[in-house]
Amino acid sequence: MAKHYAVVGGGWAGFSAAVGLVRAGHQVTLFESARTLGGRARRVAIEGLDLDNGQHIMLGAYSETLRLMRDVGVDLHSAVLTLPLQMRYPAASGGMDFVAPRLPAPLHVALALLRARGLAREDKLALARFTTTARWMGWNLNHDCSVAELLERFDQTPRIIALMWRPLCLAALNTPPERASANVFMAVLRDSLGAKRAASDMLVPRSDLSALFPDAAAAWLQAKGHAINVGAKVTAIRPAGAKWAVEASGAGVGGDLAAEFDGVVLAASPVASAALLSQLEETRALAAQLDAFQPEPITTCYLQYATGTRLPAPFLALVDDAANARWGQFVFDRGQLDARQDGLFAVVISASGAASELAQDQLAAAIARQLANDLSQPGLANPAWIKVITEKRATYACTPGLQRPANETSLPGLVLAGDYTAGEYPATLEMAVRSGTQAARLLVRA
Repeated sequence: MAKHYAVVGGGWAGFSAAVGLVRAGHQVTLFESARTLGGRARRVAIEGLDLDNGQHIMLGAYSETLRLMRDVGVDLHSAVLTLPLQMRYPAASGGMDFVAPRLPAPLHVALALLRARGLAREDKLALARFTTTARWMGWNLNHDCSVAELLERFDQTPRIIALMWRPLCLAALNTPPERASANVFMAVLRDSLGAKRAASDMLVPRSDLSALFPDAAAAWLQAKGHAINVGAKVTAIRPAGAKWAVEASGAGVGGDLAAEFDGVVLAASPVASAALLSQLEETRALAAQLDAFQPEPITTCYLQYATGTRLPAPFLALVDDAANARWGQFVFDRGQLDARQDGLFAVVISASGAASELAQDQLAAAIARQLANDLSQPGLANPAWIKVITEKRATYACTPGLQRPANETSLPGLVLAGDYTAGEYPATLEMAVRSGTQAARLLVRA
């Protein structure tokens, strides 16, 4: 018998839950308080361009995300640029050049390491020792610790930490190695470095993050007769006998709405979810758990240059050093991803707390100087315009032993979906999608 479920939140987790429920034969009504779909991975319109609140890289290991994108009609070939595993730095930065060939695993990593430029023999041996031992250990620790402690145990050299492990940890967990969970980091490495060669591929979105999946999922749902309410803030959820009452307000519902559903997927951010959960006595402890999560920001600095300005690759790693005002960690050439954004660079700073405290002009000027020095192009110090976007609560701090809530709650018919729920992965698009899919399965089984 078909049921009618409410999905609160129009991000990646919310839409994955909605698609799962519809595929199981149920009716869905989705509520999103913002005007743009995507949650904490969404489109931002600036200077006539569709940008993102944070530049992302996906992995070939993101099996659930890629499957769901195909399910709602996304053409992956045109939606993302697929690159082999790589960590490439500008030649003048003193970094390295590490690119995996398209060979079966683990030969692709072994040959990439053998060919890597900018690493001494002891650096290469340290990296090889890490991957070999981690594979033997099943990519898991009996007792979690920080990534920094893990690297010390594995006798990693300062250079391989600075050029490989630190940037990978920041990119994957959005948490500095000194505070990041080693077991979560190992899970990411297991499903990329330790899996099939295609799993380690890096997938760089060509479109903005809203168009990449949420917009397509919304169109897919609407075509099947399901309601997508944008600009509709859910103000309360509560049990109503065997059903759930949902109250919402905003232009998306024409002012105010009170309706009943057979169940609710709460797929809002941890902060918004905690606010709703705190209204119910049975879920106040869960709300307090979410409130205790420590937020980590991500800053993206966009710099527009003259038409034809190019990076030597679609993206490059940068040597960051906050003490010397070197904030950038990765730079993306948006023109190589979308011809309409020719000359536009996006520089990403993960776990950007210190950087985001600077004035936007000051931060952008420092990043522009960093690019000019590292790429040996003085003109890059003077972009035509800049825009700095900081998502203050982009993720949570993924620390050792962090207790993350299950999808199930103590109340029948109410489930959670989000990148913060219990799972092996950190706060990534893949974790959000997996969580949403699991939330839908729980309601269907119930």
